[in-house]
Amino acid sequence: MIEKDKMTAVKVHFGELGNMAYVRPNYVRTVVDAIKRLEGKPFVTDANTLYTGSRSNAIDHIRTAFLNGFTYDTVGAPVIIADGLRGSDEVRIPINGDYVKEAKVGTAVALANNIVSVSHFKGHEQTGFGGALKNLGMGSASRAGKMEQHSESKPVVITKSCIRCRMCEKHCPVDAITVNEYAVIDYDKCIGCGQCIAMCAYGAMSPGKGSNSDSLSYKIAEYTKAVLEDKKSLHLSLIVDISPNCDCWHVNEPPIAADIGIAASLDPVALDKACVDLVIDKTGYDPFGKAHPGISWKAQLEHAEKIGLGSTKYELFQVANP
Repeated sequence: MIEKDKMTAVKVHFGELGNMAYVRPNYVRTVVDAIKRLEGKPFVTDANTLYTGSRSNAIDHIRTAFLNGFTYDTVGAPVIIADGLRGSDEVRIPINGDYVKEAKVGTAVALANNIVSVSHFKGHEQTGFGGALKNLGMGSASRAGKMEQHSESKPVVITKSCIRCRMCEKHCPVDAITVNEYAVIDYDKCIGCGQCIAMCAYGAMSPGKGSNSDSLSYKIAEYTKAVLEDKKSLHLSLIVDISPNCDCWHVNEPPIAADIGIAASLDPVALDKACVDLVIDKTGYDPFGKAHPGISWKAQLEHAEKIGLGSTKYELFQVANP
């Protein structure tokens, strides 16, 4: 899949500052070195977060990546934030899905020739588990794309956080925002694009009421399909440090299962299903269901298979002893 002088996005999660379960840079370096040996041009990338934290803009995000060990010296390739300075650099990819008509994907990922995803397989508080689909579908989306996945309503203003900087007003594409004592949204004009959230550095713009967990899972699957469209891709998952929640958390909790190893596939759906099965087989019960009762981790896989992204049927080949 690697072609000479073609740009390969190595999609990772740099980990929130304070989190210690994310994929370690030395694993990523191994992938980068393999791409270089095949004369590809790798870069390591992730997109900004929707929530305000240590990765919500490119400056803080790169600083966090460096503090977590992702530098040119350690990974052997440039570290690039896929959706730019404020999370608004995106390419809109038409997919006409059941839930998403036009995916908003970070420019660096969208314009790459091919993709190698390196995922930390873990639990997730909103989708049951997070693996290759989550790393690609949610992790490659611009901030507006993340809002589209998380929310089915329009943004709201947190008035106590507004400092009247007018960035939201300036960048609203339909002039739906005016700022006096604080920002006010004209919902008759608002199209729910999330640009104001991307531009606000003070947390004064927030997504509205969120989707349910199944809806979020469906949108992640459809975004993953958009990310991988017309691209050759390979997917690796590290089934280690299996935390109950996403690497977006700035704290650490005990693993919900013992380390298993590394799995790989050309099919991200088969990979995620195999990882789930391996964890359940190892523990003897469903630790994802126990950690997040009421959330169906099957929804994401079932919808991904339905839209032709991959198959939940697979063969497991062990290539090294654990």
